[in-house]
Amino acid sequence: MAAPLMDIAVSRNGRRVLNVWFAVLLVFLYTPLALLLVFSFNDNNLPVFPLRGFTTNAYEAFAANEELRASVVTSAKVAAVSSLLAVLLGLLAAVVLVRRRVVGKAAASALLLSPLVVPYIALAIALLVFFNEASVSTGLSTIVMGHVVLSIPYTILILVPRLERLDVRLEEASRDLGAGALQTFRLITFPLVLPALVSAYLVAFVLSFDEIVVASFIAGDATTFPLYLFSQLRFPTLLPQVIAVACIVMAASVLILVGAEIARRVAERRLLGEQAAP
Repeated sequence: MAAPLMDIAVSRNGRRVLNVWFAVLLVFLYTPLALLLVFSFNDNNLPVFPLRGFTTNAYEAFAANEELRASVVTSAKVAAVSSLLAVLLGLLAAVVLVRRRVVGKAAASALLLSPLVVPYIALAIALLVFFNEASVSTGLSTIVMGHVVLSIPYTILILVPRLERLDVRLEEASRDLGAGALQTFRLITFPLVLPALVSAYLVAFVLSFDEIVVASFIAGDATTFPLYLFSQLRFPTLLPQVIAVACIVMAASVLILVGAEIARRVAERRLLGEQAAP
């Protein structure tokens, strides 16, 4: 009988190859971001080597640029509202997909997740045509609606696995003890899915804050942060400010996502401990 073939992925050489490939992937992904950070402190209007010297003029100019700061505030407002709506709708959809028997559930799930595979440019054109036909003036409200469409699939993908991991007997026990559907959701389901809700909100927030393709079609007179950055790339004198604020947003996004993931894991461990205690 022939000896079973060893799985290459779990062999010693296989692990080494995977580790090297993972390191190469990290370098490929994060080297441009590291260069962006270096050039934000370079005393030169153009991001080129050799470096001329260390300076914080770009960050000081960003702090004094009212238009740039206004675009950041606009993007933050749009992201806050669209993320909240996306999480609410995603939670309702996730509850239906996991806890209810619905005819055509597979088709409904594919339809809800379709923005993940449809090109953003096609979605942007479709939204623009829809708003024009519906006589809706483009602006902040239309950007919010467009970003909700883009963010709902991500919230569903985060919330559905969390709901599937919850023991349905907890909800059944709550109803057996006399609690209604809303009371069961408020006292049992909601606290258990809260870490996933926070993660879904933050992911949707970052996605909305950085989105430019859909916003460029339906923004109207509104100017979000990505739109402002793209419009200012034509002017070399403003490029250092653009690089500086990009570094600030990048650092804030990383801190928010890392903090959310740590908080989610801590909350899940606490909830699992509480469930295992009895």
